[in-house]
Amino acid sequence: MQMLDGDVVLVVGGGSGLGLGVVRHCLAEGARVAVLEVSGAKVEQLCEEFGHDVLAIRGDVTELADVESARDQVLAAYGKVNAVIACQGIFDGQVPLADVEPQRLAALFDEVFHVNVLGHLLVARVFRDALAEQHGALVLTSSTAAYAADGGGAVYTATKGAIRSLVGQLAFEFAPDIRVNCVAPAGIAGSRLAGPGALGLDESTQDAIPKDAFLQTFRRVSLLHELPTAEEYGPVYAFLASRHNTIMTGQSIVADQGLLNRPVLTPPSA
Repeated sequence: MQMLDGDVVLVVGGGSGLGLGVVRHCLAEGARVAVLEVSGAKVEQLCEEFGHDVLAIRGDVTELADVESARDQVLAAYGKVNAVIACQGIFDGQVPLADVEPQRLAALFDEVFHVNVLGHLLVARVFRDALAEQHGALVLTSSTAAYAADGGGAVYTATKGAIRSLVGQLAFEFAPDIRVNCVAPAGIAGSRLAGPGALGLDESTQDAIPKDAFLQTFRRVSLLHELPTAEEYGPVYAFLASRHNTIMTGQSIVADQGLLNRPVLTPPSA
């Protein structure tokens, strides 16, 4: 039996990167999948890859009307929703705070917090009743940046810390009808996380970092040396979203390839 047989799963931000990997894995586990994606081009790509196997919805997770419309379309198409997986996010370019012009800071804060935090809150609120009807699951996305420095800049890190705290609060508020957990990934091969327009980085993505240089750094600080693909994170998300998870709520799963267990006194092996 597949993990998500008969379940309806909405993946927010499922048009590329981590979200797309989760979409592919949920389909492989037997789910009927819908995607809320802000990019029209990515919606078209989803339709090309999956056809009628995925309900691709264009919408902005920071806009209440778009999130409500997505809920209504999913319920109209499938009659229920068992799980919502929120993978949307925006990076801050890992720009040190001292290098951000003070007059740009408010715009940077608003832009990154709107996508990374408000988007999760809107999804949680709008889908609460539908998920409760199915005794379903809400799975959010934090980051190892919430646990250790240098996983992003100050604003991105603050948003991921907020998600880590939000999971506990929502699990408390939504119990016992909805299980709320999150995944905190580290490196992702081919990540398409975009930068903020407030810093002029909206046309850049994380995969613009030279692969060889990134891999060299990753292998130096992590215990598992293979940089995971987005699809390899899929099983963690699928389990938390599934009816098979009967024991966990309010938890953040740190999927870091041993990154946080890095050497302190022992020199890394060559």
